[in-house]
Amino acid sequence: MEYAEDPEFCSMIDRLRDEIGNGTGEVPAAFGRLAETGDPAELPGDPEELHRVLTEPGRPLWAREVAAYALGVAGDPRAFEALVLFLNHRDPERCVTAAHALARLGDPRTARAAAALATNELRAAYALLPVRLLAELRAPESVPALIAVLERRLPAGDPHWRVGLACVEGLGALGDPRARPALEAALPHPRLREGEHGSVEP
Repeated sequence: MEYAEDPEFCSMIDRLRDEIGNGTGEVPAAFGRLAETGDPAELPGDPEELHRVLTEPGRPLWAREVAAYALGVAGDPRAFEALVLFLNHRDPERCVTAAHALARLGDPRTARAAAALATNELRAAYALLPVRLLAELRAPESVPALIAVLERRLPAGDPHWRVGLACVEGLGALGDPRARPALEAALPHPRLREGEHGSVEP
């Protein structure tokens, strides 16, 4: 893959520039030029090198993220566990990058992992990207998980209404009739009834 032509990869490198320059941990030798220049074209294309960066101890977080992303979009299943961890990260931008790579990884475990993260009420504040990923995957797990999450977001005053809105938008896009009761229950909620893409009425 020509990483310099991948907009998501270039955006990730731009986001990580300060972390690359000021972070702790030993920069992997294979990432030396990338760290020096910040040029996405400097990422090594050898999956074995990328896997070593992902698994060797003492590597900085940014290097692990870059390696996981590169392996993920290349369809290498060794990236799966790391990408799921990044999908559940407290930094939403890292979650965005992980979701993008997971959607392209094509691993059958992805939908189950995303559903588990989305429905974990203890992590409801971090469920937005797993919810959006479930809608994008259109997997058998997607609709049941999105319905379950939406139903939990319906009580008045729920602080995670953006997660509920993502469920509404995802269920609307998936068009599964099983979602109708949950979507109808969301109609009285102004924040859930209409999103940036217009009406979500079933």
